[in-house]
Amino acid sequence: MDFKKDFGVEKVEGSQVKITGEIPYEEVAKHRAKTIKALGKNMKVDGFREGHVPEAIVVQKIGEMALLTEMAESALAATYPEILKAHKIDAIGHPKIEITKIALENPLGFTAHVAVLPEIKLADYKKIAKTLNKEKEDVLVTDEDVEKQVNDILRQKAAYERLQKKAQSGEKESHTHADGTVHEGPAHDDSGKPLEDINDLEIPELTDEVVKTLGAPGQFETVDDFKTKLREHLEIEKKREAEAKHRAAVTDKIIEESQFEIPQVLVDSEIGQMFSQMEEDIKRANLSMDDYLNHMKKTREDLKKEWAPTAEKRARLQLVLNEIAKSEEILPDPAKVEEEAKHLLEHYKNADATRVKIYVASVMQNDEVMKFLESQ
Repeated sequence: MDFKKDFGVEKVEGSQVKITGEIPYEEVAKHRAKTIKALGKNMKVDGFREGHVPEAIVVQKIGEMALLTEMAESALAATYPEILKAHKIDAIGHPKIEITKIALENPLGFTAHVAVLPEIKLADYKKIAKTLNKEKEDVLVTDEDVEKQVNDILRQKAAYERLQKKAQSGEKESHTHADGTVHEGPAHDDSGKPLEDINDLEIPELTDEVVKTLGAPGQFETVDDFKTKLREHLEIEKKREAEAKHRAAVTDKIIEESQFEIPQVLVDSEIGQMFSQMEEDIKRANLSMDDYLNHMKKTREDLKKEWAPTAEKRARLQLVLNEIAKSEEILPDPAKVEEEAKHLLEHYKNADATRVKIYVASVMQNDEVMKFLESQ
């Protein structure tokens, strides 16, 4: 067989290719012996030990047509990778194969549809990054920011102490409505809005003694020490927020001005990852996915529809970052990949080592691409 000449490949919508052709019967026949052996491995026939049934009886039991169908699947499994290699097809996901002709002593006809990595016409990502880098916000933590955070912390402290005091005394809050009914719990108006919320609480004065009760024991000693560390924390948080916002603006613009189709299989893969993450979170909360969905009054299909836009955006982002990495020859440091993968495997001992390395390499490569764009 000439895998290049004997099989046709054409591009179709959705970043897919359609493969058509025929496999000569001689090639299909090569799979007869091993197919019979595989089918007879667990076959039970009176008078014979399991796995030692003669070929003729195996064929008689399953029938020639069923045997031919199994041989065809085996032949396709062997031929398909060679076609991809000969035509240099970057396939992703599993193909959808349809047998169009099958008969004894005749060629095996088939068509296969498979998603491929799309051809990406990248926008001028360097120019976009350079332009948006000039607009990047400066991170500034003001005295007002610090004071607001201090007041928020003190209010939370006051609310917690108030609840603790009531819990210790066994006191229950109650509120009499206009209609004379008594409602146990925090006072609410008739619309259900709390009459007293955390913003109404009287907060204590910030003193060295109060500061010592905040955070872990010995974490803060004085008001100045507390405010200094709080300012440092706010600066870190603001920098993270500003960086995430800026990176999103740059990549969104690059994606918007790039041209490519998105294979549905990649969107489905992202949705699958989102489900896996959600199931992990639910499991940690000692819940089941079914219980959660029942509580939310939603189905998996409902979530798939809701998540589809986000999944597509994530898939587009990954394709663009991969293409930039390819164009700029950006690769993560192998030693750092090994180190981080080893660290993750210590925490997730049942995880597949190969998958973990692929994940770590992808995350590190993405970060290197973003640093490259930020350097423009």
